[in-house]
Amino acid sequence: MSVNPQFSAADRYSRQILYPGIGQEGQQKLSSAHVALVGCGATGAAAASLLARAGIGRLTLIDRDYVEESNLQRQVLFDEADALAALPKAEAARRKISLFNSEITVDAHIADLTPGNIHELLAGSQLVLDATDNFETRYLLNDYAVEQRKPWIYAAAVGAYALTMNVLPEETACLACIFPKAPGGAVETCDTAGILNTAVNLAASIEVTEALKFLVGAKSAMRRTMLSHDLWSNERSEVRADRPRMGCEVCKERDFRHLRGEGRPHITLCGRNSVQIHEHHRPVDFNEMKLRLEPHGTVKYNNLLLRFERGPHTITLFPDGRALVQGTTDVAQARSLYARFIGS
Repeated sequence: MSVNPQFSAADRYSRQILYPGIGQEGQQKLSSAHVALVGCGATGAAAASLLARAGIGRLTLIDRDYVEESNLQRQVLFDEADALAALPKAEAARRKISLFNSEITVDAHIADLTPGNIHELLAGSQLVLDATDNFETRYLLNDYAVEQRKPWIYAAAVGAYALTMNVLPEETACLACIFPKAPGGAVETCDTAGILNTAVNLAASIEVTEALKFLVGAKSAMRRTMLSHDLWSNERSEVRADRPRMGCEVCKERDFRHLRGEGRPHITLCGRNSVQIHEHHRPVDFNEMKLRLEPHGTVKYNNLLLRFERGPHTITLFPDGRALVQGTTDVAQARSLYARFIGS
């Protein structure tokens, strides 16, 4: 970390310090805080920017993907040069943050969060923020957080819809309390349903505000509901999440099957330049999937399989959710393509 002598913390954070909820003491707590952010895409880029500008002393950024032109509509930390260079998002975010706040430490990890590396990558953080694009990783985060008794904040955005929930282990509901099982069938993603950048920024703003409350010691002010807001239809709802659900396999039974790797699709390299994702027992409606994917590439299907071709990659999808991703031997890239277009 390099400190620019031309700037002072008193000036940089003066407007934030003036806010009674933060104050000088709160700002000092923020400057010594360590937050981990999983995902540096749309929600993650906005959250990383807000956390860095608020003066969080150490940020750990984890992302497996790289910057593309289509990201620039909503991923606020990136520019055209990042997309042309196909920079990894975590590293691109680290570089951009260093331009507007050189006083904090940012650790960028170009990695897929897995049961094998989650303890190492999230070690030392006080709080974990979710900015992922799939339930598989969120369930892994939930297992880890409950096991470690470490708070985390769930956030998601798709279309005009933003959703977020605080998880305070042993106090509030966890993700498995609210969603005992991941949504079945076709799951909408930003790549298939589109997304408004305003929905992304709403989700990130709420998530980061809740993080600030926790870090300055205002935990009693944190929301104890799952909040959803559709910016286009103006529909808003909250579901109580103020206590763990009786019988929850994670909160109550402390059965961390995702942390053990049991909830994760088995992935294998399959022949030359292809990866197979064994996502069994997830029935897929090929006709519905065809309608979702046609705007993004070429789709052909019969009752046995569906083939989706986009650029150098082809995804062959089977009725049980299993998929063959051709055009790469990079497991992280294959998982990213599956999450973007099929949903997980």
